[in-house]
Order: sequence, then C-alpha cells, then structure tokens
Amino acid sequence: MMTTFFLILIGLFIVTSNIMGFISFKKEKSLYSAAFTILLSSVVFGGIGGILALAVIRDAFAIFYGLQVGFYLLINSLIVLLAAVFVTVVRRYRAG
Repeated sequence: MMTTFFLILIGLFIVTSNIMGFISFKKEKSLYSAAFTILLSSVVFGGIGGILALAVIRDAFAIFYGLQVGFYLLINSLIVLLAAVFVTVVRRYRAG
C-alpha cells in the first residue's frame, strides 16, 4: 500500500516536472531552458517528497525517499540535456 502510494507520487512528480519543462521550452524556445527547469524542479520535488515521506512514514530514514525522487528527476534532466546537445549538434552540422 505504502509502496504504491510513493510510486504514484514519483510518477506524478516526474510528469509535473516534464510539463513544467515543456512550458519553459514553449516560452523560451530553448531545450537548454527546459533541461534547467527540470533540474531545478528535481531539487524542489525531492524536498517535497522527503517531507511527505517523513510525515507519512515518521522515520528519519524516510528522507532517502526524497533523495530517490531527486535522483530520478536528475536522470530525467540529464536525458533532456543530452537531447538538447544532440539537436544542437545536428542543427550545426546541417547549417554548414
């Protein structure tokens, strides 16, 4: 039961972070901006996840849940950053 709740919460945080990154991309027209937004949201959502875990589990080791959420979002940010670098390299190659 608790595991399912936290997995759903991780999924919700990842989806929310990606939506925020997409909005940032549409606003600024930069994949680097989207990657930076997702990177910053990993810190915020990691903290929120840690606080929620502490409130629900009531154990000092629950803070590691927040670190796990932040880690998944960092990986997500790295994937977006690598996609931005790849798109930039392809554009520069095609331009000349």
